Amino acid sequence: MQTILRIGTRGSPLALAQARETQSRLMAAHGLPEQAFEIVVIATSGDRIQDRPLSEAGGKGLFTKEIEEALLERRLDIAVHSSKDMPTTLPDGLELSAFLPREDARDAFIGKAARRIADLPRGATVGSSSLRRQALIRRMRPDLDVVMFRGNVNTRLRKLEEGVASGTILAYAGLKRLGLEHVITDLMSLDDFPPAPGQGAICIESRAGDADTHALLAAIHDVPTGQALACERAFLAALDGSCRTPIAGYATVADGQLSFAGLILSPDGAQSHEVRSAGLASDAARLGDAAGREVRAKAGETFFDGWA
Repeated sequence: MQTILRIGTRGSPLALAQARETQSRLMAAHGLPEQAFEIVVIATSGDRIQDRPLSEAGGKGLFTKEIEEALLERRLDIAVHSSKDMPTTLPDGLELSAFLPREDARDAFIGKAARRIADLPRGATVGSSSLRRQALIRRMRPDLDVVMFRGNVNTRLRKLEEGVASGTILAYAGLKRLGLEHVITDLMSLDDFPPAPGQGAICIESRAGDADTHALLAAIHDVPTGQALACERAFLAALDGSCRTPIAGYATVADGQLSFAGLILSPDGAQSHEVRSAGLASDAARLGDAAGREVRAKAGETFFDGWA
């Protein structure tokens, strides 16, 4: 059978699991066989750069640049991404056309020296590549040594086994998609350890105006997830989505109503500013933008300038 859709993805085990989930949902929605789809693996700059934080190397776009180029060159029909990896501004001619139902957005702690961060010995080392997680760990336990921890999920778990750190934090959703829930020693609460905007949600990017592809994707798009992500991404955009300022944001949608909580922190976790808002889910993007502007006003422009 002729390939109907070429699905672009990074090559990590988690990225491939997300691409296969997208494929399975499309097969079920349209009664199509597996051979109607081709999963195309593309190496990204973010995968190749392992020796420094992404904030120093160029930011979130490093995980999407080469895949988006392939989309624009028509070597792909769609691209499957982790929503939290997506820049708030997309290249001209591309758009986010669908979101799959969101997984649990919480972070998970994997501890070797203790089951919970609170129980780690004083001065213990915790590894994370995320500025948000680093800042939240430092806010909880200023005595801990927080170190940069790059690599895919399996690489980070291997580093933990090798004793590079006493613990690390990974997205619960990713561990579930990989069948690795058994490694988790503690789940972080959404209130004490809020997630990154987009965490737990798979998004699908396509060429703007591609009506045939959009018709296929409409059948698997989850409306509440799309509304929640519209709010979170607008919040991030209002803050310029800085990779050098730790930002958390999480929206929930129920019965047409949206609730949002956002947080910005200093990298050392010592300073923070929160915002909460609620309203109609259909007004998601405006609510997120207003929340971003509100927290920016609370913090003042020097808060953002201080960590650049």
